[in-house]
Amino acid sequence: MKLVYVFDAYCGWSHGFSRTLREVLSRHPALPVDVVSGGLFTGRRRVAISNFSYIQEANAEISRLTGARFGERYQRLAAEGSFVMDSEASARGVAALRQTAPDRAAELALALQHAFYVDGHSLSAPATYRQLAETAGLDADAVLAAFQAPEARKAAEADFRRTAELSVTAFPTLLAVDGSRTVPLARGHATADEVDRRLAPLGITPTS
Repeated sequence: MKLVYVFDAYCGWSHGFSRTLREVLSRHPALPVDVVSGGLFTGRRRVAISNFSYIQEANAEISRLTGARFGERYQRLAAEGSFVMDSEASARGVAALRQTAPDRAAELALALQHAFYVDGHSLSAPATYRQLAETAGLDADAVLAAFQAPEARKAAEADFRRTAELSVTAFPTLLAVDGSRTVPLARGHATADEVDRRLAPLGITPTS
């Protein structure tokens, strides 16, 4: 049995799910977690943030439901409007971090969301990954090399394919996977208690 967390680092609801995911991982430290990038802003959706007029209202709803904070630097970036959210770039970043520290993939995915939604850093910028790696105590040069390598693009494309194979159409989605059996635990928003109630029939109970 493992958890599969399908998210997009540029998805506000994924940012809002951070508290729940952190709590779920704390309660179930022995459960392995696969982190998969969903590819929300790719192709024709890879345009300036000002094209998404619903974002401010959505962020307010996310904060109300989850308590998630959207930092001042992010707020300024969103208000200026020219920033382009590129999910292929952020997926390469997820792949680079996952490759460098596979056992910390979920923790680093949360840090990546924080880098954008609180600190207002571009997830296309190598400097973001250097800072994140240094803060996390990782080899920053190794993370940057992985982010810029052709293999990162292939890993991002593989994540997008896996998202489709899992029939995930909304982010974030948390799944329990046991062989060929897949059980949805959360889609968009859920509390850690709700996730635990869905894990209980699978014989998975909190250990902390």
